[in-house]
Amino acid sequence: MEEHGEEACKQVDSGMTRVFTLLGKRWTGLIVSVLMQRPVYFAELRRAIPGISERMLSDRLTELAAAGLVVREVDEGPPLRVAYRLTEAGAAMEPALKELGSWAEQYLPEGGACPGRFRK
Repeated sequence: MEEHGEEACKQVDSGMTRVFTLLGKRWTGLIVSVLMQRPVYFAELRRAIPGISERMLSDRLTELAAAGLVVREVDEGPPLRVAYRLTEAGAAMEPALKELGSWAEQYLPEGGACPGRFRK
């Protein structure tokens, strides 16, 4: 097996680091995936992602908004409702996320591990 020096480990691509720092958090990718379809009210978004708490959804939406990927829009109602939609930057992730979804369908079945025929 080839040995890698300490320097090789320090050379992680900074763009990938930024992407996975944000999108690598639990629930974030699923939230973006739902919002790719259309703007969604908070309650609808929570129902679309089984297992996420209101607090976690709120926290992740705040992070996505701070990153410039999601916009929060208040509908004064009545009743008062809050909707979320992707910004242009958020929507620009769609091709990459669809490609990841296709990759998962081929290489990452329900069990989570690549089938033996794809391992090297």
